[in-house]
Amino acid sequence: MDIQFLGAAGEVTGSCHLLRVNGRRILLECGLIQGTRQAEARNAKPFPFKAAEIDAVILSHAHIDHSGRLPLLYKSGFRGPVYTHGATRDLCSIMLRDSAYLMEKDAEWDNRKRQRKGLEMVQPLYTRRDAERVVELFSPLDYDSEIEVVPGVRLRLRDAGHILGSAIVELWLEEKGVRRKVVFSGDLGHRGAPILRDPVQVKDADLVLMESTYGNRLHRSWEATWQELGEILEKTRRDAGNILIPAFAVGRTQELLYLFGLNYERWGLDRWDVFLDSPLAIEATEIHARHTELYDREAARENHINGSLFALPNLHISRTAAQSMRLNRISAGAIIIAGSGMCNGGRIKHHLKHNLWRHNCHVIMIGFQAAGTLGRQLVDGATHIRLWGETIRVGAEVHTVGGLSAHADQQGLLDWYCGFRDHPPVVLLHGEPEAQEQLGARLEAECGGARVIRPEPGERLDLTHLPNR
Repeated sequence: MDIQFLGAAGEVTGSCHLLRVNGRRILLECGLIQGTRQAEARNAKPFPFKAAEIDAVILSHAHIDHSGRLPLLYKSGFRGPVYTHGATRDLCSIMLRDSAYLMEKDAEWDNRKRQRKGLEMVQPLYTRRDAERVVELFSPLDYDSEIEVVPGVRLRLRDAGHILGSAIVELWLEEKGVRRKVVFSGDLGHRGAPILRDPVQVKDADLVLMESTYGNRLHRSWEATWQELGEILEKTRRDAGNILIPAFAVGRTQELLYLFGLNYERWGLDRWDVFLDSPLAIEATEIHARHTELYDREAARENHINGSLFALPNLHISRTAAQSMRLNRISAGAIIIAGSGMCNGGRIKHHLKHNLWRHNCHVIMIGFQAAGTLGRQLVDGATHIRLWGETIRVGAEVHTVGGLSAHADQQGLLDWYCGFRDHPPVVLLHGEPEAQEQLGARLEAECGGARVIRPEPGERLDLTHLPNR
């Protein structure tokens, strides 16, 4: 009985952990590595296991850094069930298809150049057909229901409050009379966030696997965040420019639309045109509108009163490329919400090309930016960026609004872990080394001398002989 940490060990993306119990193999997550070209090239390396020998996958939520290699797992021979929340299945049906489409287009673009040079053609990492086929293997669960995954392994999903359908994973394991309970946080939500409920507090575990994305920082209060957004809107209006918001299609986009509705008069949004310029985000918003049973009390009330959380009188939906290109002619008065959230692809790159050099443009960064991404360059204060071989000067003002994060901050992570009885050993995952180091120090100092483990990639942990608490 052991667990091996194959991804998101000492880094944020590429979550993947292999659990072995009673000769069975269960994969926790199968995520895509994101960041630099060198980092993303690791996605094409063979899995360190035989895909056909994986008995089941447990998926905490739909974000691509947790789910994005599932189509490759299918392509490599996996045919078992994928256990996840029903809303996660719905989101993965569009997100994995979109991921595959981008890979197919990248391969097509690359092959045009390779053909002219007489080079061998390349294949996409996986195709839309692979994505569609793996989604057919999804076995949807409700929160709080309990099932047997394989003999000796029982599973229950709890609400993680991170994105729609996100789950904390509770696992009860038994092998040769040895019983262990392992709790995997997945990605924990930011308490008090719009739309979704707060993360469930789990009380008992023999081992906790916990994310640490924001283990070295604290978010601003929600009220301070609302004030900050209002001030940016007002400043940009005085500057007579546009606002660009690189937004993750799932979660952050829907929160923004909801917040715009709640603060429509307070933020003077009637003086703007709001453009949702992302086909994926449009589909994700439609899925959010169907899963009203997952809303928190306030959002459920607003939805009952207004009929939708996401309708604005000045919201324009840009589904087609032609509609998106027309936005390039607007020099002022537009709020453009477009993906991708880390600026590594999608329509936001075109809007950056046409606006980033303007001094009256403002860019609002509202999510985590992985090392090596274009978004990280902007957050770190780059004065110039490269887009399609062209150098673009950064004249715009770039704002990082960390208070809108969908992740728990350092205090939120501490509070969640300290809610466990007897302070079980905790494995820190899904975080950069500095974040893990700072969070680990506080866990040891403030949470009953917690035993903190920061695994190396590929490291195995024997669950029959857990470290002393």
